[in-house]
Amino acid sequence: MSSPLAQLPSSPALDGLGSPNPSIDSQTSTMASSPSYDDSNPTPATSVNSSPIISAETTKPTKTLAFSNPPAVKWPYRQDAALDDLPCMQHALELFLASHMVESEDYCHRSDEKKERLYFAMGYGLVQCVKGLMSYGDEDLLAGIAHAKRAVTVSSAHRKKAPALTSRLAGFVYSSLTSSGESSSTGIGFIKSMTPVERHAELVYAESLFEKALLGIVYSGDWLAFIKEALNMRTIIQIYRRLYDFIAAADAAYAETQQAKAEDPSIDAHFRSGVYLGMGISNLILSLMPGKLLTLVELFGYKGDRIFGLEVLMRAGGWSEGPEPSVGIDQEGVRRSICDMALLIFHLVLSSFTFAGIDVSVAQRILDWNLKRFPNGVFFLFGAGRLALMRSRPTEAVVYYTRAMEVQQQYLNLHHISFWEIAIAQLALWDVTSSLACWRELQKEATWSKAIYSYGTAVCLLELGGDGKHREEATEPMSRVSQLRQRIAGKSIPLEKFAARKARKFQAQGRLALPALELAYIFLAIAHAPRATITGKMLPTIQELLTKLHSCEADVTKYEGGAGEYWDDLCLAKFLEGVCLRYVAYPDPDAQLDPDEVVSIPKEQAVQGSISAFEVVFEHASKIDLDHYLVYYAHYELGRVLACNGDEEGAIKHFDLILSGKVLTNRKGKYSMENALHMRTHAALEALQHHRKRL
Repeated sequence: MSSPLAQLPSSPALDGLGSPNPSIDSQTSTMASSPSYDDSNPTPATSVNSSPIISAETTKPTKTLAFSNPPAVKWPYRQDAALDDLPCMQHALELFLASHMVESEDYCHRSDEKKERLYFAMGYGLVQCVKGLMSYGDEDLLAGIAHAKRAVTVSSAHRKKAPALTSRLAGFVYSSLTSSGESSSTGIGFIKSMTPVERHAELVYAESLFEKALLGIVYSGDWLAFIKEALNMRTIIQIYRRLYDFIAAADAAYAETQQAKAEDPSIDAHFRSGVYLGMGISNLILSLMPGKLLTLVELFGYKGDRIFGLEVLMRAGGWSEGPEPSVGIDQEGVRRSICDMALLIFHLVLSSFTFAGIDVSVAQRILDWNLKRFPNGVFFLFGAGRLALMRSRPTEAVVYYTRAMEVQQQYLNLHHISFWEIAIAQLALWDVTSSLACWRELQKEATWSKAIYSYGTAVCLLELGGDGKHREEATEPMSRVSQLRQRIAGKSIPLEKFAARKARKFQAQGRLALPALELAYIFLAIAHAPRATITGKMLPTIQELLTKLHSCEADVTKYEGGAGEYWDDLCLAKFLEGVCLRYVAYPDPDAQLDPDEVVSIPKEQAVQGSISAFEVVFEHASKIDLDHYLVYYAHYELGRVLACNGDEEGAIKHFDLILSGKVLTNRKGKYSMENALHMRTHAALEALQHHRKRL
């Protein structure tokens, strides 16, 4: 496999690190060979000799990973002693998070008997779920679904048997006549009547059912399969709510005896962390649902409380107060690290779609601590790269993502995440050549979205221009975009649909205007670009096209693509100009700016230039032939500029116009990425209503 790493900028942080193995097999699910574990005489796992990249001073965790000394697995297995396997699962998870994925997988799956153990079935099912989501390949998704089903079956065998129908009906009647509602056949009373193993089995059942539902939704090709898995999500939420209510009631009763706020020590940390994980994630998922779907869900009594969900996830690690977690490694539950990862995904990834609850400083604290603990942990290196990009430090982001490829050679699909993120970071640096190298690598190897990989390759070639050779080379990947599109639950992926529309436009016209910069906007690369890059590279690129457009202003038929293409290209250029000037005037609120930076465009000039650019888009909206989405997105971006400039009333006017459903161009019907824009607009309105400054 040829590697584009040699084309990436060098960094002192990477000195001394080896380069990725060019001989890695290109199959999406292939894993490198590795030492296997013998439970009685373990073989030490190979570690990677490299130093961590840490951005803040934190206290080093007191416990180290014992790769060469896994906990002994007790034989024979007894269901009533299932919790004896929890230290084994903690060890397997630590291996996985430290980038020893193959060793972790082998440890969980060395014998058929382990498959029947509650926590080994859960652990192996989780690994297969992660593999399926990493590759997005049918074979891996089906394998993940199969192992999740097996974990569901194993956990069902460990669960407390549900009472008979007559008992359940009596329980409902009894609970309705009492204030406590603690019937032994329903609700909290049913959980209280369980043994610790049965409670853990209930938890593992919900987790495994969630993994199966998630993989099933991704894999499903029709609405029937999607609805089936969605109904499973309803069951999962019910279980998590019941388990959480049990913990809350137990803690309240214990605190009453102590006359102080306290947790019931009879509930083990492993169970707590699992319930916190499920309750937190289910609340976050519900809080992120689109308005129409959320209205339907609320009819069934489900409503997501985002702030509560985040608080519960932070509780697992003790992140609520101070820079350091109050829960130490020796006291943590087995799912604590997964709670940390869920928080990182919310603050660093979902921040692309929402504003409420996002707190990058929380992500910074979690990353600093976990990178101390797992210096070669690929998932936390991904987080550090994403955080650097959100800080508008794309060069540093490239360092972290490159490091993530260096530290593990076992799961090739994890390299693809790095290539994807580096491609975006290079667009933020407006280094189109380096971005092209990553898109090419993804096009050859990865399976998540080959349509986007082909489109990314093509637009970078078009942006490089040259003597026409690049344009000719771009024709082949552009022609394949539509054929490579995928569907989830019978529905097209919006970003792939956008790429397909642009590809058809290229095939019809033989050209595209500013295609890579347009893609940089879609991937928020402009939002995270340093201001020097925006003013020194991006705006001059836009100005070059505007100069050509203005030269044909008197007679647009003389434009290269004719009158039909003139107005699309003008509106695109002015839209991108408005976006760039907006980030010159008001950088992303999470950006770490150089205090000595001298900005070549004064703030007021940038604000007025941005507003004027968007107004040009509105002026010529009726003349746009194909790129109608520009008008709607221009209203959104202008609303954000006005909000940042203190004109909240003007901002709300533009946001409301988007959500009104009014046709703002000469074409009725849906436009590209409409749902994504509505989601962001709702988030922007919510931020304004709470006077948040994350716009």
